[in-house]
Amino acid sequence: MTASTTTSTFVLIHGAADVGWSWHLVAEELRAHGHEVITPDLPCDDESAGLPEFADAVEKAVGASTGDVLARDVSPGARRDLVVVGHSFGGFTAPLIADRLPVTELIYVAAMIPSPGERPAGWWAHTGYEAAVAEQAALDGGLTGNEDPYVSFLGGVPEELAQEAMRRSRGQADASSAAPWPLAAHPQVPTRALVARDDRFFPADFLRRVTRERLGIEAEEIPGCHCAMLSHPRQLAAALELSLR
Repeated sequence: MTASTTTSTFVLIHGAADVGWSWHLVAEELRAHGHEVITPDLPCDDESAGLPEFADAVEKAVGASTGDVLARDVSPGARRDLVVVGHSFGGFTAPLIADRLPVTELIYVAAMIPSPGERPAGWWAHTGYEAAVAEQAALDGGLTGNEDPYVSFLGGVPEELAQEAMRRSRGQADASSAAPWPLAAHPQVPTRALVARDDRFFPADFLRRVTRERLGIEAEEIPGCHCAMLSHPRQLAAALELSLR
């Protein structure tokens, strides 16, 4: 991919039952272009941890990596631009970081985009997810919404890499979905949303609609499955860098 003209600190937030490792190929691409990359593990399998605790874990990781410069000093010369990226369920955490820290850009990747006061557990019904999946499944022969994670999440990921992703997966505690999303509005920062062309978990057309309804912007399409960071890491990294050029 073409190198960007600006070096940034990318905070890459994983989805439900996942780990920061899922971003390792994208992180390699970004680091090769001079960016700093932070890929925290969220306490997603901890029943005492809700969304605020998820945000605490990310903020702690950012502070540990930057010496708290990002949190304490917003002067242009004091830090690299901070770009926060949320994948899938990470879409509920990423804007919390954009609300807490001086963020240059917020990017949703195949992500759940929250509404103020919405419980993550209610997101599915509020967005019409079930009907959208049924509609797409009728077109693709039941691939969308398939119960096999190698089909719905990891379709298109090389076999050995998909197996490693499954080996590293964790549980997702109910606590993270039970409480309302705490912000009264989306952070007032430049925001983008990327949808994966072959996503069999969050169909691309479905997420385009949700993006328009909730953010008032048009989503951008990238190649890959729901876990595009593993199926198409170079293309995803290039898309994340796009607005930095």
